[in-house]
Amino acid sequence: MTERYVIAIDQGTTSTRCIVFDRRGQLVSLAQQEHKQYFPRPGWVEHDAAEIWRNVERLASLALSRAGITAEQVAAVGIANQRETTVLWDRRTGVPIGRAIVWQDTRTDTLVNTLIGEPGAEEVQHRSGLPLATYFSGPRLTWLLGRTPGLRERAERGEVLFGTMETWLIWNLTGGLHVTDVTNASRTLLLDVRTLRWSAQACEFFGVPRAMLPEVRPSVGVFGTATAAFPGVRIGAALGDQQAALFGQTCFTPGEAKCTYGTGSFLLLNTGTELVRSTHGLLTTVAYQIAGEPAQYALEGSIAITGSLVQWFRDQLELIASAPEIETLARTVTDNGGCYIVPAFSGLYAPHWRSEARGAIVGLTSYITKGHLARAVLEATAWQTREVVDAMNADSGLALTTLKVDGGMTADNLLMQFIADVLDVPVVRPLASETVSLGAAYAAGLAVGHWPDLEDLRRNWHRAAQWMPAMDPVVRDREYDNWRRAVERTFDWIKPA
Repeated sequence: MTERYVIAIDQGTTSTRCIVFDRRGQLVSLAQQEHKQYFPRPGWVEHDAAEIWRNVERLASLALSRAGITAEQVAAVGIANQRETTVLWDRRTGVPIGRAIVWQDTRTDTLVNTLIGEPGAEEVQHRSGLPLATYFSGPRLTWLLGRTPGLRERAERGEVLFGTMETWLIWNLTGGLHVTDVTNASRTLLLDVRTLRWSAQACEFFGVPRAMLPEVRPSVGVFGTATAAFPGVRIGAALGDQQAALFGQTCFTPGEAKCTYGTGSFLLLNTGTELVRSTHGLLTTVAYQIAGEPAQYALEGSIAITGSLVQWFRDQLELIASAPEIETLARTVTDNGGCYIVPAFSGLYAPHWRSEARGAIVGLTSYITKGHLARAVLEATAWQTREVVDAMNADSGLALTTLKVDGGMTADNLLMQFIADVLDVPVVRPLASETVSLGAAYAAGLAVGHWPDLEDLRRNWHRAAQWMPAMDPVVRDREYDNWRRAVERTFDWIKPA
């Protein structure tokens, strides 16, 4: 019998990858391509959706050839994507209308401040499980539809379509299927997170025509068959990248949590079929839904700037030549020297949700060296994780006992040890490093019977590394207090116009 494989399209913030996995969840081949980042104004971040689709077409054949297989040997394709990034395109031509607005973009800051005071704002937040923030797609649609003459009328006629990146990719893969999944839909502010249907009240509040929205489907289930990139292969799953990582880490039981450390960092706690509404600044989101089954929910803490702080340290300050060098530089000192860096470059996300905040370096003295700054960069990621975990424990009534981690930053042993120290729980990294991609592959394979059930997937999970807490509690408490005081210094930096 011919070996069968599953492919993940992992569409990330800085690059897109196609990865082939075998029956044991082992990586067989990988093809990757970066896409251009556009920063036309301060706070604006854009991508070219057409470029990203062209990259997928190229990467598909490259991944297959590197694996030495053909599309006929692929059981299914799964998609994981950057979630809140917003794309509009022409239904007839399939051409994007302007560039995609990326999740990090803050151009809707003034609009969001206005919307918060409007009648119906509290209802929108309750139905969606999300705060009104620049992070999500709804305000961007309001901004886009109000900016271009005639665009709203075209959208009302169904001539202009909206989607997050998985919707855009499925449209192109299938030749015109306009669908999304529950995880991505739950990041728009337009979905009723309990009914899993578009909210008429939210659509009216944001002025979004229903005709431009995609059909909402379960995350795990056959969406359609590809006619491009992987002709004849079924598309078995679509999940937002962080939900895909939760799936790839096999966090299928309520109380299990993972944190993905990438450009930003995202900590998700599985709450099962119970929809837990946060009172501590977290997001209520859909974890995943298998076709024919109830949705599984999660609490999420979204941290905007972690890995990108290291990139800033490398590219803007030019204090290191490559990202891994930051650990070496940080190890030249024994502590941060009293210096703290709060990376509120795009405001602060969970648990603060302060879009007016801006980054700060506090505690500077003539004693501080670039080694202390490097250490403060890494510690910023750990302390932001601590803030989210504290909020998660308070909301869920559970105490985190272990944190599963993944993403590029987990290669930094000093950072992982510091996270274990500040959380006072073990931090565990799995053998499979590509958990976002693996989660998309697992979900797609599950949809077509390539894997029989969740327990079969769980048996594939193996530990590669573990860090145990070793910090003096007195030091931990003192440093956390200093961090929180540093965070407060970033508030109210941007004043309303």
